[in-house]
Amino acid sequence: MNKKIKTEAVDCLFDAVLCLKTREECYSFFEDLCTVNELLSLSQRFEVAAMLKQHKTYLEIAEKTGASTATISRVNRSLNYGNDGYEMIFERMMNDETPLS
Repeated sequence: MNKKIKTEAVDCLFDAVLCLKTREECYSFFEDLCTVNELLSLSQRFEVAAMLKQHKTYLEIAEKTGASTATISRVNRSLNYGNDGYEMIFERMMNDETPLS
């Protein structure tokens, strides 16, 4: 875990996210919290991660998502050398049979 982000304010934000129960609640909260572009960027990164997990090429990912190769590379680095957050979520989504992409 990055010690720079471990703050009381971030803890509070994560506690708030953990209170959300439905997709509609997520839309309401995140539309208030984020700009449209911030939310689209987050969802794009998640889509890129799912496609990398499916062994798609950078070209395929860029064409489908519109992500730059720099973004794809950054997400790939997180998948390979990060804190396994993506891996944890993908595993849980597979167990819940939630589609990754």
